[in-house]
Amino acid sequence: MNELALLRHGRIETYRLSGVIPHPARASGGFNRVAYAAAHVVVDPRVDHDPWIASRIDWDATLAYRRHLWGLGFAVAEAMDTAQRGMGLDWPQAFELIRRSIAEARTVPGARLASGAGTDQLDPAMARGVDEVLAAYEEQCSAIEGAGGRVILMASRALARVARSPDDYARVYDDLLRQAAQPVILHWLGDMFDPALAGYWGCATFEEALETVVAIIERRAEKVDGIKISLLDADKEIALRRRLPASVKMFTGDDFNYAELIAGDEHGYSHALLGIFDAIAPAAAAALAALGRGDRAAFERILEPTVALSRHLFRAPTQFYKTGIVFLAYLNGHQNHFTMLGGAQSARSIAHLCELLVLADRAGLIVDPQLAAQRMRALLTVYGVQAT
Repeated sequence: MNELALLRHGRIETYRLSGVIPHPARASGGFNRVAYAAAHVVVDPRVDHDPWIASRIDWDATLAYRRHLWGLGFAVAEAMDTAQRGMGLDWPQAFELIRRSIAEARTVPGARLASGAGTDQLDPAMARGVDEVLAAYEEQCSAIEGAGGRVILMASRALARVARSPDDYARVYDDLLRQAAQPVILHWLGDMFDPALAGYWGCATFEEALETVVAIIERRAEKVDGIKISLLDADKEIALRRRLPASVKMFTGDDFNYAELIAGDEHGYSHALLGIFDAIAPAAAAALAALGRGDRAAFERILEPTVALSRHLFRAPTQFYKTGIVFLAYLNGHQNHFTMLGGAQSARSIAHLCELLVLADRAGLIVDPQLAAQRMRALLTVYGVQAT
């Protein structure tokens, strides 16, 4: 029952799921890093709607996944890129998601949650200047804080369009940090995740952008809990990490090099705010618990096979990584359908999804091999991929 005919390397190959599940489904120990998992969203497939324009969120499945992450010891980063923010999830839906997640977190002892504030209610093409962008940010920050939430300041497509210099970015972020009720997490998102963010911080080079970011943080360090950097470049993250004030955390957003960055070096380490933690949550929780016990070897051993899976999920075009994350949650029974905002379930090929299954199995991340095999066979049939 666990044997499948998968499309791999351009041909049909037989693959048998291992059935090895080495990781506990609940937290097995404390973490010595702050670890946020950016959580995904699924839509209700029973509702008749235009999948390319608007979709109704499946609230039961979406919130249940957040409880799953909390149960493993993770904090949840809400309404971020992994939730298809700006790629199917608009601000009204995002705020409803945030509001519901805040309420859900209050029912889970020890649950931690921070939520993305951006400017996506403002069409970047219609933005007339920095003041309008600042007002859009202020609206979202006020809504999140008014609901009892903590803020992650997301990068803004509108700001990237209207800003003319690093000074424009400094003005916006200085004002937002001054107004923040609690310390926030900044988010430096690279253009591999969102091409509209090319040239963010008003700088042509990383080195110039680094100076701009460090200056913003140093002016308002008491209002910055940390910064998440998502550039898929370990050296750039380490360069920023070594420049941060002692009170400000580095949150890795590097879904390629997270293991080495979290483990750290003689100069320090990164905390984590990662989309891949949604997909590899049981393994990541076990690894972080091992690191918390001082067992770095076990930490590295557990995470090592997840890196190949992550690099596959996040391969270019990187912004479509959400498809694989939601598909893996479907294979593992966290929702009974594979339906995404904006029809994004079609954003990866069947060959990509077949390889995802193999890599997840090798990382010990297939919870119920029979269920996963059944669901994979059904999808392969839809795509016309059958053993001959």
